[in-house]
Amino acid sequence: MKQKLHEIKERVKDKKWAPAFNAIHTFLYTPNEVTHKGGTHVKAVDDLKRTMNTVIVALIPCLLFGIFNAGYQHYSAIEGFPQDFSILEHFVTWRNFLVGLTTVLPLLIVSYGVGLAIEFVFAVIKGHEVEEGYLVTGMLVPLIVPVDTPLWMLAIAVAFGVVIGKEVFGGTGMNILNPALTIRAFLFFAYPTWMSGDKVWVHGAVDGVSKAGTADAISGETILGYLAQNKTAEMGYSLSDMFFGFIPGSVGETSTLLILLGGLYLVFTKIASWRIMLSATIGALAMGLLFNAVVDFGWIQSYSKFYSLMAFDFWKHLIVGGLAFGIVYMATDPVTSSQTNKGKWIYGFLVGFISVMIRVFNPGYPEGVFLAILLMNVFAPTIDHYVVQGNVKRRLKRAKQAKIYPATAPASVETQTA
Repeated sequence: MKQKLHEIKERVKDKKWAPAFNAIHTFLYTPNEVTHKGGTHVKAVDDLKRTMNTVIVALIPCLLFGIFNAGYQHYSAIEGFPQDFSILEHFVTWRNFLVGLTTVLPLLIVSYGVGLAIEFVFAVIKGHEVEEGYLVTGMLVPLIVPVDTPLWMLAIAVAFGVVIGKEVFGGTGMNILNPALTIRAFLFFAYPTWMSGDKVWVHGAVDGVSKAGTADAISGETILGYLAQNKTAEMGYSLSDMFFGFIPGSVGETSTLLILLGGLYLVFTKIASWRIMLSATIGALAMGLLFNAVVDFGWIQSYSKFYSLMAFDFWKHLIVGGLAFGIVYMATDPVTSSQTNKGKWIYGFLVGFISVMIRVFNPGYPEGVFLAILLMNVFAPTIDHYVVQGNVKRRLKRAKQAKIYPATAPASVETQTA
């Protein structure tokens, strides 16, 4: 089979649609081409495809958990949430899996189908090889949207994100905005009620009346939005539920535990920057602490529309909504984030800081991580520019001092001997 495909590849290599065939061939098999037949070359196995596959492996646990959680939220909204300690018995069931699969799988198919089709078209038109950059984007998109997002709506958003967010800049490696977040931004601003308004998903109703009046819709903004609109409300979920992920949220964003494990895996494989993850976490905690201090000192009254989220424990911001997911899988995008080490600290800190700021100051849209990351994507080159210029100035200063020192040293020696 491999030999036959290689023969076909040789016959079509001069055809217009050769890039499309080559993409399928290299996806199934290792390319036959080598850099050079002799001489010394740096040998490594980390190409773009392997890098993308590593990120996908880190995302698969979040995807599988999201499938079960979609079914769990569905049946819990109808039958009531279990109040005992046997939550896993209610969670890991075939009926939860089947309901989640029938709602999440179509999102995944549309995301990859539309996105890769556009990638193939651009590759054929431009005459270059199909780039593997969309492999991760196609997996991220279903994980950051509400599970009931209409498929036609998702298809339009994916087309916009791939064309406007990436291809117009030159394709993978040239884009200035994270493509997955560009898709999410398009969905939010074009169809806001489907993302965080009154149409967020509750799969099931009792006596014909939807139970969306409580915080049970599966959207990344659900819990935070509920607190923002009900200033005296309690969270309603235990810390273990929020950490392990048995709460409403976008498909892949609920389980902080799995996100943390995925982040450690990406750091261990040297795919993602630990500096960005750590600094973003520090930035989010710093902003949360600042808001808690404002409440503790009595500088804001309980009837204020900002009170509930300002009083929200600073560290809990990391275990609800999409903040943890955004920090690990999106802020660390090597193309759109800062490239210098010092720049990564600044970039990450501002991502976390601004995310929590948007959550608190915009009760209508309390999940601000994607806006914060997109904003810092734009400023990442500027941050790197000033970091590099600062390094250049310091080196020039040291160079000038080095030139002056030999001229002054002999004079001081002569003076001493005299």
